[in-house]
Amino acid sequence: MDPPPHSYLRSSGRDPLAALRSPSDPPWDVYLTGTVFLDIVFTGLDSAPVRGTESWARGMGSSPGGVANMATALARLGLRTSLAAAFGDDHYGEYCWDEMEQGEGIDLSASRRVPGWHSPVTVSMAYEGERTMVSHGHEPPPEEPAPACPPRARAAVTSLSPGGHAPWIAEAAGRGTRIFADVGWDDTGAWDLAGLTDLAHCEAFLPNAEEAMRYTGTGCPRAAAHALTEHVPLAVVTLGAEGAYAVDRRTGETAAVPAIAVEALDPTGAGDVFVAGFVAGTLAEWPLADRLAFAGLTAALSVQEFGGSLSAPGWSEIAAWWRKVQSYEDQDPAALSRYAFLAGLVPERCVEPWPRRRAVPTIGFPRAM
Repeated sequence: MDPPPHSYLRSSGRDPLAALRSPSDPPWDVYLTGTVFLDIVFTGLDSAPVRGTESWARGMGSSPGGVANMATALARLGLRTSLAAAFGDDHYGEYCWDEMEQGEGIDLSASRRVPGWHSPVTVSMAYEGERTMVSHGHEPPPEEPAPACPPRARAAVTSLSPGGHAPWIAEAAGRGTRIFADVGWDDTGAWDLAGLTDLAHCEAFLPNAEEAMRYTGTGCPRAAAHALTEHVPLAVVTLGAEGAYAVDRRTGETAAVPAIAVEALDPTGAGDVFVAGFVAGTLAEWPLADRLAFAGLTAALSVQEFGGSLSAPGWSEIAAWWRKVQSYEDQDPAALSRYAFLAGLVPERCVEPWPRRRAVPTIGFPRAM
C-alpha cells in the first residue's frame, strides 16, 4: 500500500529523505509493531507519592503511549511510518487511533480494532527528573498484531526481550529492511546476549549504559559498546546526563556526544525519541556524530513537554531551538559547532497545517476548529 502523498509531512513540515527518494523505494520508511497504551501523566509533584497521603500534581496530560511514542516521534521527523498494533474498541482506543492516524499521519492499515478488549493504561508520575509508573491491562488478543509478512520498509524498530523471538524481524531483514533495536531490563538476571536471538538480524542496537555493561560483562560503557559490535554492526550506548557513545564496526567510526542540559518537565518517552532521531539521521546518511547529536537534541526537546508521544518535537521545534541557541552572545563556539550541521537541514520558515498537538488533561472535548 502506498502512503497518502502528503500524510507523512503533516506534522513535520519537512522530508529529511527527499534527496534520497526514488520510484523503487519501499512504500514506508519505518515499520513498527507493539502495544499502544493510553498514557496519563502527572507532573509537578514535590516528591514521590507517600502511602496513606494524597498528593496533588500541578500538571496533567493524556496521550497515546507505548509504541505510539516511537511511531509519533518518527512521523514528526518526516518519516513515512507504518504501525501494526491492536486497539481496544473503547473510547481510549478510539482516541489513540484518531490521534495517530488523523493527527500524525501514521499508517494504521496493518493495525486492527479488537471488540471487547479495553485499552491498556499507564499512569506516570514525574518528579525530580524521574518517573514512577502504574499500568493496567488485560492479556493481549491471542492473534499477533504483526502481520506474518510485514510491509516493505527502509527500516524497522523493535524492542528485544530475553528469550523472545519475533519471526517478522528475520522476514523483514531478509527483504532488506534495516532493523534498529533497543532492549528492556532483564528480570531473569541472566544478561546473556545469546538470549537475544533476534539481535543477529539487527543493524543497530541501542541499550543504555547499565544494560550494555551487564550484557557484555564490562565495567565501562565505551568498552561495552565496542564489545557489542562483535554481535551487531552498530552499537549505540546511551549515558543519561552524559550523552551517548557509538561504535560502527563497518566504518571504524566512533562518536561521543554530550547531553544537552534542560529542565525536564516529563521524561516519559525520551528514550523512544532518541532512537527515532538516530534512525532518521541514519536513513538520511548523516555522519555518526551528527546522528548522535540530533538524537540527543530531539530527546532533550521532548522532555520539556507533557507525555511521551505528543511531546516529540517536529522540525519547527528543532528550527526554533537552533535559531534561539545562536542568539546567545555568550554561547560556547565549540558547543555551537557541534550542531552546525542543522544549518543546512532546518527550514528557514516552517509552516505547519495546524498547531502542534500536545497531551491534554482531559480527552473527549470537541477540538477547536
